Amino acid sequence: MPQLRRRLGRADLRAVPEARRALRELLRHWGGPGQSEVAELLASELVTNALVHTDEGAVLTATVGPRALRVEVRDFVGRGRQPRPRAPQREESTNGRGLVLVESLADDWGVQPCEVGKSVWFELGAGAEAEAA
Repeated sequence: MPQLRRRLGRADLRAVPEARRALRELLRHWGGPGQSEVAELLASELVTNALVHTDEGAVLTATVGPRALRVEVRDFVGRGRQPRPRAPQREESTNGRGLVLVESLADDWGVQPCEVGKSVWFELGAGAEAEAA
């Protein structure tokens, strides 16, 4: 299965567009119309959350399976609160929408506690067009 694994430096937001480019390259021939763009958007939200809310960096892993794409972003911060979708405080705010987007656009998503830190993941199906190819 094609896979991407990328270490993200702590608090280095330059990693967000770099992660999007690497994911775009991995997904060149995957999914139906618009699906790779959705995957890029959701991955950038998870990467941004990990880099903004932790001090230890993170690891992005994307795996293209026969029926779905799974993207995980793992951080290495002690076991704390689990992230949850929340509405932004103000309607015009651009912050606080990441997990709301993930929840609404992904086929499935979740948070997996790890021995140290956690992994936030989402899955997108390949779509009928890609499965027929």
